[in-house]
Amino acid sequence: MTRGAGYALRFVACFALIVLLAACNRGILDPVGPVGQAEKTILINSTAIMLAIIIPTMIATVAFAWWFRRGNTKATYRPDWEYSGAIELVVWSIPAMTIMLLGGIAWIGSHELEPSKPLASTTPPLKVEVVSLDWKWLFIYPDQGIATVNQLVVPAGTPVSYRLTSATVWNVFFVPQFGTMIYTMPRMTTRLNLQADRPGAYDGLSAHFSGDGFPGMGFKAQVLPPDQFALWAQGARGTGQALDGRAFAELSKPTSYVKPMTYGAVAPGLFDAIVANRAPPPQIMPHNPPTSEQGAGQHAR
Repeated sequence: MTRGAGYALRFVACFALIVLLAACNRGILDPVGPVGQAEKTILINSTAIMLAIIIPTMIATVAFAWWFRRGNTKATYRPDWEYSGAIELVVWSIPAMTIMLLGGIAWIGSHELEPSKPLASTTPPLKVEVVSLDWKWLFIYPDQGIATVNQLVVPAGTPVSYRLTSATVWNVFFVPQFGTMIYTMPRMTTRLNLQADRPGAYDGLSAHFSGDGFPGMGFKAQVLPPDQFALWAQGARGTGQALDGRAFAELSKPTSYVKPMTYGAVAPGLFDAIVANRAPPPQIMPHNPPTSEQGAGQHAR
């Protein structure tokens, strides 16, 4: 292979690598909601502020080394130099201003993006209860009476109010493109408010090592248009297995790389029972309204 052909081959390989990297999911740099977008802005602003020190320092390092090289006769040699007020002012004032700017961004962002703070919206929030297990995620929809495993489904443009806990050890719930990772802790409840505005399927993960099955503790977050979400919830309700005490006990057994599944009914108060570390109802008792004859007989008695 000639030298020219080698250069051409390396150029094509580098170009292909750039194309592949550009097509990759950019995670937190490709937010789909207001919280993720605000966190991206904070990240970019903080990086730009820090570069105000890093770039001049790197340039000055090279410039000083080049100017005070042995062969430069124009450089003044001052073996008795000790102090310069102007240099001290620059050396201390620029880092102080940088710290003040970074501190201001952190202060404002921590208050505006407080996880438990409801998002401003005219649309009522969707309630989702999240439970981390070994090694999977359980999502309970209390208002819809359904639950899913390793599949989070939310409507686009609707705030989602999460309550989170763990049925085993500490874990961290994180959908990078939604923003804000947060801990799930046994016998404790954390709160999180997020919103996704762009329909699609996004990767969710556990951001805290929790044992052997940790690599398989991922899930898909599906964002559907509101009408499609309503159809999905209606179709899931009453179909398939019910998530009662017995089903939860089976689900709680350590398993990894669990395929998504849906429960058509959920025992009332299951999330609170998990937080309180008490046994949920062993079965969901079906509600059968009495017939007219049964009602008449009970009235006669």
